[in-house]
Amino acid sequence: MVESEAIDEQAFRLEARAWLKANFPPSLAHVPGLIFQGDRHTAEANADYQLWRQRMADKGWGVPNWASRYGGADLTSLHGKIIGEELTAIGGFNPIRSYGTMMLGPTLLEYGNEAQKLEHLPFIASHERRWCQGFSEPGAGSDLASLQTRCTDMGDHWLVNGQKIWTSGADQADWCFAIVRTDTSRKQGGISFLLIDMASEGIEARPIVLISGSTHFCEVFFNDVKVPKGNLVGQVNQGWTIAKRLLQFERNSLSEVKADITPLSPLAHEYLGTDALGRIDSPDLRARMVHNAMRHEAYMATVHRFAQEAKNGGPSNGVSTLKNLWSGIIQERSELLVELMGANGLGWAGDAYGEAEREAARALLHSKAFSIYGGSFEVQNNITAKHTLGLPG
Repeated sequence: MVESEAIDEQAFRLEARAWLKANFPPSLAHVPGLIFQGDRHTAEANADYQLWRQRMADKGWGVPNWASRYGGADLTSLHGKIIGEELTAIGGFNPIRSYGTMMLGPTLLEYGNEAQKLEHLPFIASHERRWCQGFSEPGAGSDLASLQTRCTDMGDHWLVNGQKIWTSGADQADWCFAIVRTDTSRKQGGISFLLIDMASEGIEARPIVLISGSTHFCEVFFNDVKVPKGNLVGQVNQGWTIAKRLLQFERNSLSEVKADITPLSPLAHEYLGTDALGRIDSPDLRARMVHNAMRHEAYMATVHRFAQEAKNGGPSNGVSTLKNLWSGIIQERSELLVELMGANGLGWAGDAYGEAEREAARALLHSKAFSIYGGSFEVQNNITAKHTLGLPG
């Protein structure tokens, strides 16, 4: 049995390799997919990206382990892993990857009814319907359960009033999955999970300008927004349980091994030069670069181990640990990149700086958010302490 499975695995790997070679546009090699997903207009203006997205959607390989009726390919998680590995090998990316596939899709598969799955999952699988996450509020960040966005039962519909903040891509999203308060007498027990059409009357999304210059985050206002009764996922006041599960999927996606992590060594050689032995001509920086690379390798090995442990169940308790480890590695790497570039790494605008140098400065500033979004560093450490180490609350 094991031998035949190994043969099937190798056969599928060859099949995937051949299909990707024939269908992935070379112009997109080593271009991070999230650049396109973060800017809808950029994506729609890129013909090769549109072609690549359509091919992956038609194949069902954007979400290969979803059922075909939901836009997937009826494949196993092992097939999906092989597709991901072969994509990485050619500098490719999954153009379907989004908040819909990483968070809402898996959540709907567990908690949604069949009508909701058929209504939304195929459009997520084709990337035709973009989603944003309506969780955090001005007074409910780390203490998310204190949210105050009200959802009132009006008999034939829900009426939503309130405000969300740090809502990624809300100004370009078609739909929002949100947690709202349906009972003011209980905290966690008074929250429901709702799907909201962003084209609904009474919704306003305002981009927030960040220190890095990005406007990826938004604040969203809901003013007497009518939502159909059928858009409630699960039962009334069951939303906190559903939201916690979705956050597990989110943290799992944030802790996944990222492709195309460009090695720092070539850039260090370029900016710092080499000593008589051909080594980077800065012993201290060289040692810290090696330390960061070692942390990355250890992280990937840990991801693999956790995946093996959790392959027959949901995301493991180690997700919070991985999320914090990855945030630290990327933050450290961003600092090293700017340091090795010297004054050039502080470039913000103008012809005196190259595109990579301008991006390095912005990436450094943006990386500071990694230990906040998806669950703050402190909150994730508390989860690790309680659920992985078994320490008291």
